[in-house]
Amino acid sequence: MDLGVTATGLLTGVLVGLTGMGGGALAMPLLTLVFGVPPLAAVSTDLVASAVTKPIGAAVHLRRRTVDLRLVGLLCLGSLPCAAVGSVLAGTLGERTQDVLRIVAGAAVVVAAGTLFVRMYLDRTRAPDPPEHPRARPVATVALGAVAGLVVGTTSVGSGSIVIVCLLLLQRRLPSARLVGTDLAQAVPLVLVAAGGHLLVGDVEFGLVASLLAGSVPGVLAGAVLSARTPDVPIRVALGTMLILTGLVLLGVPVAVAVVPAVAAAGAAAAVLRVGQPTPARVGDEGGRS
Repeated sequence: MDLGVTATGLLTGVLVGLTGMGGGALAMPLLTLVFGVPPLAAVSTDLVASAVTKPIGAAVHLRRRTVDLRLVGLLCLGSLPCAAVGSVLAGTLGERTQDVLRIVAGAAVVVAAGTLFVRMYLDRTRAPDPPEHPRARPVATVALGAVAGLVVGTTSVGSGSIVIVCLLLLQRRLPSARLVGTDLAQAVPLVLVAAGGHLLVGDVEFGLVASLLAGSVPGVLAGAVLSARTPDVPIRVALGTMLILTGLVLLGVPVAVAVVPAVAAAGAAAAVLRVGQPTPARVGDEGGRS
C-alpha cells in the first residue's frame, strides 16, 4: 500500500467531509502531479474510489431527509447518459489521450475553484430560506446534469464542486442542508456510471484504489464529524487556492508562476467575502419594529 496515496485520500476525504466538495478536483491532479500517475489512470482510479466514498455522505443525508429527490431525478436524467459518453470518450481519444486529459482536467479544476468561491459568496448573500419547496426548473436542471455528467465522465472532476454551485444559481432559496444532500445523492449514480465506463475502457489501478480508500473513507467520516465545529470559510478559501494552483500546473503553467494568480484569487475571495457578510443588526433596530 502506498502511504503517500493514502495520505492524499485522507486529505481529500477530510476536505469533502468538511466542505462537501473537492474530492475529484483535488485527488486527480495530486495523483498526476505528485505521484506521476498518468492522467487516464488517475481519472479512472479516482472515479472508482469515489464510487465507494460518495454513498457514505449521501446515506447520512437520506437518513436526515435533506435530499430533494425531484432535483436528483432531473439531474440524473441529464448526467447519467453523458457520464457514460464521457467515460468512453476518455478511454478512446487516441495517441494524445494523456495530453488531452491533462488539459481538460486542468481547465475543469480551475472552473471548480471559481465555482467554489462563487458558492461561498452566494451562501453569504442569498435570501433567507422559505418554508415551501422551490421551483424545479426542469429544462435547466437536466441541462446542468448533462454538462456535469460529461465533465465528470471525462475528468472525474465536478460531481461536487461544479454541480453544487450551479444548483445554487438555479435554486437560490434551497436550504443549505438540502443543497449539499441533493448534490451528494445525485453524485452517487453519476460516479457509479462514470466509474463503470472507466472499468471497461479506462485504466484503473486497483492498488491505488485501495490506497486511496484506506485514507478517504475515514477522512470523510472525520470531516463530517468536524464540519459542525470548524469554520468552513478559511478551509474553502485554502481549498480554492490549491485547486487553482494545481489546475494551472496541469495546464502547463510553471509552479512559480501559478502561485501568483492562486494567491491573488485567495486574497480577492477573502475581501469579497468580507464585503458580502451580513451587517449585524444594531441595538435599536428591533425596538423600532411594530
